[in-house]
Amino acid sequence: MRTAAERFAALPTAEKLLLILSAALLPIGAALVWLAETDIRHADEASQEITEDQARSAVRAMESLIARNALALRIAANGALTGGPEGACERVRRSLAIAPAVAQQFELDRPDGQPLCAIGTVAEPDDFTLIAPGAIRLRLASDRRSVILRVGVIGGMATAAVPASEIRSVAVEHNGGLESLAIRDGDDQLTLLDAKPFDDDPRNHAFVEWPLANGELTARIGTKVPRITTLDRLLLLLPLLMWIMAALISWLIVTRLLIRPLRRLERAVTQLQPGESANMLPDKLGPATEIQELRDAFARSLMRIEQSERDMADALEGQRRLVREVHHRVKNNLQVVASLLNIHGRTAETPAARAAYEAIGRRVGALSVVHRNHFAEMEESRGIALRPLMAELAAELRGGAPDTARGLIIDLEVETVHTTQDVAVSIAFLTTEIIEYAMLNRPDEPIEVSLRRCSELTARLVLSSPVLVPDEADTPGKVQFERVVGGLAKQLRSPLERKLGRYSVDLPVFPDS
Repeated sequence: MRTAAERFAALPTAEKLLLILSAALLPIGAALVWLAETDIRHADEASQEITEDQARSAVRAMESLIARNALALRIAANGALTGGPEGACERVRRSLAIAPAVAQQFELDRPDGQPLCAIGTVAEPDDFTLIAPGAIRLRLASDRRSVILRVGVIGGMATAAVPASEIRSVAVEHNGGLESLAIRDGDDQLTLLDAKPFDDDPRNHAFVEWPLANGELTARIGTKVPRITTLDRLLLLLPLLMWIMAALISWLIVTRLLIRPLRRLERAVTQLQPGESANMLPDKLGPATEIQELRDAFARSLMRIEQSERDMADALEGQRRLVREVHHRVKNNLQVVASLLNIHGRTAETPAARAAYEAIGRRVGALSVVHRNHFAEMEESRGIALRPLMAELAAELRGGAPDTARGLIIDLEVETVHTTQDVAVSIAFLTTEIIEYAMLNRPDEPIEVSLRRCSELTARLVLSSPVLVPDEADTPGKVQFERVVGGLAKQLRSPLERKLGRYSVDLPVFPDS
């Protein structure tokens, strides 16, 4: 149930409206369909009953004709044979002549089937059987032009031919709606009335078979059935059609007056780009004033949003200038501190004090370099570029090196990568510590600094110098040096890999833009 409700809620409004109208009017539509179907069924049943009554009436008329011929033939034959075989046929003829609508062609046979006499021609079938007195047999004539009637009488049999024209006349007289009429005798058939060419739907014609003369023959009767026409069905289904049209018209009206204008407004609002005027919204959205008022409300909201964005942009620009000024002042202050340390270092009385001043000055200078590059980061919003930072840092370290290390060589091989300020500070301090340690202990050896990207989000910093020996502890300040560089590597959340002549560490960087 919940799934069906969710699917219904996801449908467009036009489809929802059509489904709701259909469901609301469905009971009425179902009742109308049932009533119309019932009326049609009753009409078809009544038409079928009419057809059966017509066929029954025609069969009764034919049976009545056959029964009248059989009775007249039996009475005449009994009377004629009682007077002897001589002149029997003439006596039968005179008796039948005064009987109305009775066959005048007959034949008298002995009990063994031998012909006695005949009036006219009776086309008996070859397999016509003998019958006992009182019995009646019906067969189709061998020439298919009449029905042969044989009755058993005392002293023999009488056979007469009922012409097909008389049978057809009585059938049509009692039922003028016959389309076709035929009498069947097994596989043989006597066609009394040819079927009319059906120029309409064959379903409008019905064929009924009725037993004739106690089932000895079968009458096949075709009549035209007054079927319900398409127009009648449309008239019966008119309320249902009106319901369907009402639902469709309601759906079309809502779609054209409500749904389409709303979709046009939706597309216009979706395609509206930042900075574009609210006048880009469509002016004509149909006759519905509510949708026009909605369009005006959207325009007012967009104007307020644009004004708010302009105010936010102005405030952001002011904040950016303020932060830029703060970083500029911090950088200047760090440079002032570095200059003061340099001045005091020159006037120090002992070499140790001068070395301490120089070491502190180098670290303050490294931090100043990071702040200067962080100022550039704020201008470009891409992070601190490590390549210019490392180049400037190397120049600062060579410029502030002691006299014994003025010829120090620093080889840089740095790819263009960007990172955050925190990572840049740790890298600057780590590089400063290792280069200072090398310039104080092996100033005559070059120092190689390489920075290469090793994945989309990481890069590897490698510093190479012969002075970097992991297990050597007799060098002055070695323990303190290892402790400091290890702590700086932890700031990068990566272990410091120590190998002979090379220290390396992984650091996070921004992906390529």
